[in-house]
Amino acid sequence: MKRRALIGHLSKHGCGLIREGANHSWWGNLTTNRRSAIPRHAEVNDLLIKKICKDLGIPAP
Repeated sequence: MKRRALIGHLSKHGCGLIREGANHSWWGNLTTNRRSAIPRHAEVNDLLIKKICKDLGIPAP
């Protein structure tokens, strides 16, 4: 999945950007106060997407 599509999915489910790190962007779910790191790759692995969504408490795309 493209990183841009993942960012759109996260935003649609109430997540927001917390901060930019050196190699990752930190996104958090504002309602549950959970966060996860999103790598800065053009393509993100499907298993990693499932883990990120699980960490944030949102459904996987």
